[in-house]
Amino acid sequence: MKQIAFILSMMAMVACGGHMSRANDTIDTLGFQEPEPQRYTLEEDIGAMLLVGFRGTEVDSTVNPEIVRALRDYHVGSVILFDYDAPTGKRGRNIQSASQLKRLCVQLRMYNRHLLIGIDQEGGYVSRLSPRYGFPKVLSAQRSAALGTDSVRRQAQVTARMLADLGINLNFAPVADVNVNPACPVIGGIERSFSADTAAVASCCAVWIEEQRTKGVVSCLKHFPGHGSARGDTHKGLVDVTDTWQRRELAPYRTLGSSEVGEDMMVMTAHVVNRQLDPAGLPASLSPRITSLLRDTLGFQGVIVTDDLAMGAIVQQYSFEQAVRMAVLAGADLLCLSNNGGTYDPNMVPRAVKVIKQMVEDGTVSEERIRQSALRVRSLKRDGTEG
Repeated sequence: MKQIAFILSMMAMVACGGHMSRANDTIDTLGFQEPEPQRYTLEEDIGAMLLVGFRGTEVDSTVNPEIVRALRDYHVGSVILFDYDAPTGKRGRNIQSASQLKRLCVQLRMYNRHLLIGIDQEGGYVSRLSPRYGFPKVLSAQRSAALGTDSVRRQAQVTARMLADLGINLNFAPVADVNVNPACPVIGGIERSFSADTAAVASCCAVWIEEQRTKGVVSCLKHFPGHGSARGDTHKGLVDVTDTWQRRELAPYRTLGSSEVGEDMMVMTAHVVNRQLDPAGLPASLSPRITSLLRDTLGFQGVIVTDDLAMGAIVQQYSFEQAVRMAVLAGADLLCLSNNGGTYDPNMVPRAVKVIKQMVEDGTVSEERIRQSALRVRSLKRDGTEG
């Protein structure tokens, strides 16, 4: 755990600034050295690269054997929870109440005590843990930022405490998108952006990262390289931001991702097409050039996770196998396989594992590259996120 207070000191004049501290900073000054990392099998490393969705409010080998198999046999290292099941149009997919959800997290960790259990809990419109299930209301990013620093921090504290109490240790928040287009149907139009000002976005995001870290919850900035200027919705199909995207949308990632704070968080890549950054027109999540921008130009060395590969922007253009293959080749460390798109596939995990394993066997990607991604993901779990 390293000191990152200097980040917010740089932002002290911005509306959402604040001081970040790390309780375990002293450990770095004591000459502590981690033991040699355990050697994992290729299959275990592939499993660490998968973030998987499933149906069920409990883990039961007779009710949802696919998640038991994914955790036990395919070594899946991360899961994502939803309240809404898109294929059936029904609620209650994984969430019914606080007591039920806490029990579900315990059951999941019986198969892997280091499991990352993730959720989209931004507040406002994107709240899987909503009052309908008995959870407290959390303001949207836009509304909390409009009320000032204290409001942003309060919303982050409520969220972090709630997630930690449930056993959820990964939140796909905060949103780092800049409100370039207030009418964007999936960002500005539903109040998911903190601000049109890039420094304010970075500062508000830093507050969320700090508060979630204090409760052992990993944060994920999204959606790189910027979704705030979009006119469309990548859930529904291809969205091209080439003509609307502005380079300043990179600023929050440059501020946060290249510093020490970036070592224990994720960045999610969007499915937007941005020919300013990749003339080939690949979605950012499948683009080696855009991954390289994040890694090599902006300096982010943490976990890169794709947006959901079940979204329309991907499934309308590529087969499942193509999407998995391209995401790995693009440099993603973690592939989001929500199984919550148009259909539900109980064999999704073995299919993904087969693709990645074949890539190693035929030399398309090296085993060391897979191991490197798995190590990045596992490093998050060594920072107090075991649940």
